[in-house]
Amino acid sequence: MIDVIDYGFGNIGSVIKALEYIGYSCRIVDDPKGIHAASGVILPGVGAFGAAMDALRRNGLDLAIKEYIASGAPFLGVCLGMQLLFEKSEESGEGTSGLGILPGVVRRFPAEAGLKVPQIGWNCFERAPDPVFRKGDYVYFVHSYYCDPERDGDVAATATYGLEYACAVSRDNVLAMQFHPEKSGEVGLSILNRWARRTR
Repeated sequence: MIDVIDYGFGNIGSVIKALEYIGYSCRIVDDPKGIHAASGVILPGVGAFGAAMDALRRNGLDLAIKEYIASGAPFLGVCLGMQLLFEKSEESGEGTSGLGILPGVVRRFPAEAGLKVPQIGWNCFERAPDPVFRKGDYVYFVHSYYCDPERDGDVAATATYGLEYACAVSRDNVLAMQFHPEKSGEVGLSILNRWARRTR
């Protein structure tokens, strides 16, 4: 059973539909006690970094997520769910603390001529060192901030939007992606399926 965490900031419905479409059983959880028995956990997310972290802390889900990841079970972060895994974000100005699972900072795309922020639409992988991804595949993005990992070894895939950045990260049992696999057609479903196989 794959648990999808509901903390008020996730695109829950489309994630659930995508998982069911590719043949996986899943459920929505908002209780920190509920996720420990899951074979895999997904942290989706859409919205502001600071408010999302406040919601996770208020419900005790921040500690539950850290404990689950420490157990070694498969964990997936999607969009804001990827950003929350990092130490802090520039979104609030001074830098809001995240879950601290991965060292690094979430930064706003730089203001450059012709670069519209947020990035909305399809973009392709420039590099894809993690086998979950395929170089050149196109996936769907909606975001104004990007993750800047401290360690090159955590970068699972990159895309270019004004600069080349980590659009996916991985380490041990943790995989996270800035784009929305559930909105990325057959490519996105294939990526989601390659992760979900780890939960069986």
